[in-house]
Amino acid sequence: MTTTLASATRTVSASPALRAARPDLVAEIPAVAAPERRVPEGTEVRGFALYVGLADDKIADGDPKLGAIVTQIKQLVAQLAPAADTYAAVALAPEGTGGRDVEVVRLALGDPAAHARQKQHIDETEDRAPSGVILDLSRKRVLLDNVAAALTFREFELLQYLVLREGRTISREELITALWTDADGEEVPNERTIDVHVRRLRVKLAHYQDIVRTVRGTGYRFDRHADVSILHTSAPSPDVF
Repeated sequence: MTTTLASATRTVSASPALRAARPDLVAEIPAVAAPERRVPEGTEVRGFALYVGLADDKIADGDPKLGAIVTQIKQLVAQLAPAADTYAAVALAPEGTGGRDVEVVRLALGDPAAHARQKQHIDETEDRAPSGVILDLSRKRVLLDNVAAALTFREFELLQYLVLREGRTISREELITALWTDADGEEVPNERTIDVHVRRLRVKLAHYQDIVRTVRGTGYRFDRHADVSILHTSAPSPDVF
C-alpha cells in the first residue's frame, strides 16, 4: 500500500528586491504543478533536497554570487513555507574535478544514489581496464594493470597533486609548500629531496613512469595520458549558510 503525495499549483509573488531589479519579469511567477509522488508505506515526507550545480567560474561579472543566490532561495522557501527549517551547504571538490557540476555536488553532499552510481562506475572501470593506470582518489590507491602500487602516503599525495593540476608545471617550491604544511621544521624537504621523492615514485610506477614529466629547470608536470583513468573523490563541505 502506498500513500499519494498530491500535486499543487500556487502563484508565488516575487521578492521586493527582484521586483525592483526586473519589474518586467516578475509581475507574478506561477509555480509549476508538482507531479504526484507515491510514498512507500511506513514513511512520511519530511522535506526535500535541491542540488544546484554552479561553479564559481561560471558566474558572470555582475551576476549574484553563490552566497547571495543561496540567501534568496532560502528567503523564497520562508515565503512559501514559513514553518520550514532550511540548511544549505557548499559542495567542495578538488580543483580540476571533471564531470557535470550537479553530479559533483551530489557526490560532495553525500547523495546515496550518486555514491551508488560512482561505486558502480568504479567496479565497471576496474572490470574493463585490464591494463593502464587507475588513480583512485576515493580509496587513496593507484592500480597498475589492476595491481595496486605500493606507494607511500607522501608518494600518493605527490602524484595526486600533479594529476589534479593536469598540464601545469608545478615547481619544487610549490610541492614543498602544498604537501609539507604540517611538517616540523626539520622534516620540511629541500628541492633535492623532492627530486628523490619523484624518483622513487617513478620507480614504483614502473613502465608508466613517464606520466610524471620533468620540466628542466622548473619542476614536474602531469600531461593527459591515454593509459590513465582518474576516479575522483568527494567530501562534504563544512561551509553553511
